[in-house]
Amino acid sequence: MTEAQPRRTTAEESGALTDLRRIGIHPDFWYPVAVSRKVPKGKAFAAVFAGERIALYRGASGEVFALEDRCAHRQVPLSMGVVEGETLRCCYHAWAYRGNGRISQIPYLPKGVDRPPRGVRAYPVREMYGLVFVFPGDPEKAATTPLPELPEFHSPRHKTMTFSRTVRCHYTFMHENLLDMNHQFLHRGVLGKIQPKLLGYDTGPRFVEARYLFVPGGGRKDRGAGLLSAEGVGGADSPDVVTVRTEYPYQTLQAVPTHSELPAFSLWVAYVPEDAEQRTNHAYGLLMIAKPSIPGALDLAWPFIRRFTERVFAQDRMAVEAEQRAWDEQGEDRNHEVFPLILDVRDVLRTNGVPIPPGTTAR
Repeated sequence: MTEAQPRRTTAEESGALTDLRRIGIHPDFWYPVAVSRKVPKGKAFAAVFAGERIALYRGASGEVFALEDRCAHRQVPLSMGVVEGETLRCCYHAWAYRGNGRISQIPYLPKGVDRPPRGVRAYPVREMYGLVFVFPGDPEKAATTPLPELPEFHSPRHKTMTFSRTVRCHYTFMHENLLDMNHQFLHRGVLGKIQPKLLGYDTGPRFVEARYLFVPGGGRKDRGAGLLSAEGVGGADSPDVVTVRTEYPYQTLQAVPTHSELPAFSLWVAYVPEDAEQRTNHAYGLLMIAKPSIPGALDLAWPFIRRFTERVFAQDRMAVEAEQRAWDEQGEDRNHEVFPLILDVRDVLRTNGVPIPPGTTAR
């Protein structure tokens, strides 16, 4: 789809659909719930997905397990427990659990008394890209559901910066923010007077992909922004073609300078709801930056690029959290959206998500 082509009228425009902020993220995908280094060997870690509390722990073998974060005995969080070998022992009465959630020992259980028939729920878990992923949906679908493919992460030609931040808004606000580059005025103090132009976009049942041309417009910008742009062949003053894609439930961004085939940088991000009402999410991002021809140059620029990205993210977080506060105050989404691209991504997020039941509270 391009700007010149006619487009369909979305169900949202006709007023026929449920408020998008009442749509939950679909659980039948792999979601990061922790940075790997936060789960060291022999330790437990409290994670969460959409109100479901999850206890992660790394056994003596180095494998990470994910259990429901409640002891079957008195409901005390297992994330407060003690790791012993490949088991997790509750801190209260020392009930021990295997990685499959089954009870392996109750120290004081009298002879002849059976253990409870069930332990706790175990989640499929995978570790990749320096993140711990869990599959919170139907466990039978985990084996056939692929994790995201990020070849740049393992490439020696790239260096990766990892982000992990809580944002107090519904996850869909995050998709809209990154996909709609018309908000660059927000970043004028960091990016200067940059001019984004929508070249066109494509959409399907599970994705929306937009292509922008970013033309420098003058003005002072953060040093890290200049260093990041300069990683491309075209140089800091070369316009970048930026491709942003929501491929449910993840989002990616690539910036390719003109006259270059290699992206200056690639961003992958997942927005993982924390609370049951999904009004808060945790953003996990991987920014993969191409190394320049000068050895060590990227290492020297790294602190400046980190500072630049943190400044941009802080401004975006301020905006989307303000949007969430407005929704909370008004009790509904009163946005008057006019950008066809955003109306289409709302359709993708709505049709692939699941309704949040009224009156939902944390479990």
